[in-house]
Amino acid sequence: MQPSAHERTRDARAERASVIVPGITAPSTVACIRSLNPRGVETVVGSENRTTPASVSSYCDRFITLPDPRRDLETYGETLLALAARPNVETIIPVREEDVYALSVNKADFAEEIGTPFPDFDTLRRVQDRVELFAAAEAAGVGAPDTRLLDEWDDWDREMIIKPRYTVAAPEYLGADADLSDIGSTVYHEPGTPPAVESMLNDWGHVPLAQAYVPDSREYGFFALYDHGEPVATFQHCQKRGYKYSGGPSSYRESVDIPELEAAGLALLDELEWHGLAMVEFLRDPETGEFKLMEINPRFWSSLPFTVRAGVDFPLYYWQLATGEPVTANSSYKVDIGGHLLRGEACHLHSVLADDFPLVERPAFTTALADVATSIVSEPRFDYAVADDYWPFLRDGVTFVKSALAEQAQSILDEDEPETDHSLEGSTDGIESTAGPLEEATGRTKTS
Repeated sequence: MQPSAHERTRDARAERASVIVPGITAPSTVACIRSLNPRGVETVVGSENRTTPASVSSYCDRFITLPDPRRDLETYGETLLALAARPNVETIIPVREEDVYALSVNKADFAEEIGTPFPDFDTLRRVQDRVELFAAAEAAGVGAPDTRLLDEWDDWDREMIIKPRYTVAAPEYLGADADLSDIGSTVYHEPGTPPAVESMLNDWGHVPLAQAYVPDSREYGFFALYDHGEPVATFQHCQKRGYKYSGGPSSYRESVDIPELEAAGLALLDELEWHGLAMVEFLRDPETGEFKLMEINPRFWSSLPFTVRAGVDFPLYYWQLATGEPVTANSSYKVDIGGHLLRGEACHLHSVLADDFPLVERPAFTTALADVATSIVSEPRFDYAVADDYWPFLRDGVTFVKSALAEQAQSILDEDEPETDHSLEGSTDGIESTAGPLEEATGRTKTS
């Protein structure tokens, strides 16, 4: 069990112990404060955007303005460190790739101030650099699609996708000009013609990956909290619908308990000697049934509210690990229940009407609509919409509508411009995007 990293004791404090949670559009921030606030923890939401849904939650004690990590990652990290030095702050919870990067790259400094249940940077790099991640999967005996650097791929008649090598634009990966880089989003490549490799390298600032396409839009997640190489809590779900009919961030998912999925997730995290949070994302090969690795998210995932509703309170366990308390997780949770992000369901239906992914069969709109409606009635669990804390749902809805209208207006202005590559998966269950809500599946890469 990790002891509290600093010497201050809670008994000596006049105020409540505090947690810093970055505020993003994904529901993970709200799930964290809904879990910890009722337990007497002061919840401090920090964001560059005052309209983040968590800022209006009844479980938010304070809101503070933070720099935008996608514009100035170094300043963002320095600001988090200054917050960590405040007397009552016990820990900081990562909900974005930028969060965990800023925490891990400066872990020694953070460890002098707060509890640090996140990996050191050498370990994190093996996850945020997908070349190293797939090497770790091979060493662990975990299946993965054929994956190579794009300039090493030569089979252009094969169904494949192109994805960024890195999950965050950071100096340790892209050099001093990282803040000026856009690492790109996952795109599909239609068989038969080589892509414009040189142009893509110039746009993305690095050599991306080429990966054989796995023809299954369902995504399987293995979720875990590790304490220095040992799992203390785990969970699984199957994403049945994403923002796009091809996949993307989670709009509807169901809890599962699949031994082979657990075995693959544990094997990889054990190989990494993991510490902290992880969502290991897999697709299942429809021919062999083998789970094939897509990526690891080393922070909280966007569908976290559903995980908590199913019986695995990861925010509580993270807090307990950070503060040196016994982790109270049990090994059971509710299986075969479902949960929704309503904004995501709207995006899914829009995708069925508007998008075209040649590698994925488009469902009939009437079928998609019936599936959404039926599951909402039969599985009425929602990430934002809860009776005792409805303001985040309303704020998210208003922001979504405004962004959708702005996006549609821009699309009218751009309608005469030719399209190039289409996005396929982008980031799935947990990454925020600077794109509009109807295009969030492309994200700024990373996955569910």
